[in-house]
Amino acid sequence: MSELRSTDNPKSSQTAAADNKEKAAETPAKPQQEEEEVDIDLEAPETEKAALAIQNQFRRFQKKKK
Repeated sequence: MSELRSTDNPKSSQTAAADNKEKAAETPAKPQQEEEEVDIDLEAPETEKAALAIQNQFRRFQKKKK
């Protein structure tokens, strides 16, 4: 397996990346989707509890990340 990697031409991977960029540029942009109207009661106690739980998990994640 390592032999295959050593024989690869480094320029070939750069060429593939350049081709991908060209294809991405040629692809037409998708029309913007209309925003969905979300009917959530932001004052509901369940919503507040859920928001606090999400915020706590995010804070723990940030502390772990450091």
